[in-house]
Amino acid sequence: MDENQDYNPDIVTVEDEQGYEHTFEIADAIETDEARYVALIPVYDDPEEILAGDAELIILEVIEENGQEVLAPIEDDELFDEIAAIFEERLEELYEIEPLDVEQ
Repeated sequence: MDENQDYNPDIVTVEDEQGYEHTFEIADAIETDEARYVALIPVYDDPEEILAGDAELIILEVIEENGQEVLAPIEDDELFDEIAAIFEERLEELYEIEPLDVEQ
């Protein structure tokens, strides 16, 4: 990467079931014949939150709803485990990190 080039992460805001908004960076995305999935990591405004964060990875499915892309939990546990394993392998290779704590 060119040192003069700015880093512009893909940022998404997700509203949880209680109506609270959370901001995430898209760490990776994969597409299968059936669907598309994203791996998200939390974005924090406060440096204290960054240090206190547990670096969890959120994995969601991208679905189309009313003509718009929406992020949704992966309902099938076996499918979730398969997708999580793919992301874990890809991210370990890209970032040389230890095994991830993944959430649905």
